[in-house]
Amino acid sequence: MFFSLLAAEQPATEKTLSFFDLFLQGGILMWVLLLLSIIAIYLIAKKWWTIRKASQIDDNFMNDIRDYINEGKFKSAVALCEKYDNPVARMIEKGIHRIGRPMTDMQTAVENEGNVEVARLEKGLPILATIATGAPMIGFLGTVIGMIQAFFDMEKAGNSLNIQTLSSGIYTALLTTVAGLIVGIIAYFGYNWLSSRISNLVYKMESSTMDFMDIVLHEPEEQ
Repeated sequence: MFFSLLAAEQPATEKTLSFFDLFLQGGILMWVLLLLSIIAIYLIAKKWWTIRKASQIDDNFMNDIRDYINEGKFKSAVALCEKYDNPVARMIEKGIHRIGRPMTDMQTAVENEGNVEVARLEKGLPILATIATGAPMIGFLGTVIGMIQAFFDMEKAGNSLNIQTLSSGIYTALLTTVAGLIVGIIAYFGYNWLSSRISNLVYKMESSTMDFMDIVLHEPEEQ
């Protein structure tokens, strides 16, 4: 009698689920979302490193270019551009090679190089934008499929249906929505952050191009 009372007073063990258990409960679409999350994080990290590297240039770069051009040391100016592996230096180098030709040819060459550099910087962003919009939709699809399965189980249970069976099916169905939203939020904020960084870099490229054209325009007068 004493042991039966003691057993009755002992609290029931709480049921807990690990992250891996929750992941498996979500079904096959959870693996799809996992793949998308890996791709999104990889793209964000890769583009961050590319933009960071492209933004590194000496503050005196344009002043040194001005001095070399005014002194007629075009080879030294080209060598200085080759020293820096970034879009600004490559655009200026392209323009230096066109010095002596009509101004429109030089400007066109610099602008074309700028367009190539911007396209290189933006490479991969459409994939990130697609993940940002597609992941929540995939998650919602998983929820709809899970709800269909839950209602099918309800019909199959008939009069023996209990609240535990119903709630288990519903929370399993909602897992993919949560996972899809998490992946989508990461990709969305990553896309906007990278786009902002690229916009700042493009502004710097345009400013440097204007400075270079101004240097070339005034170069004959200063010699």
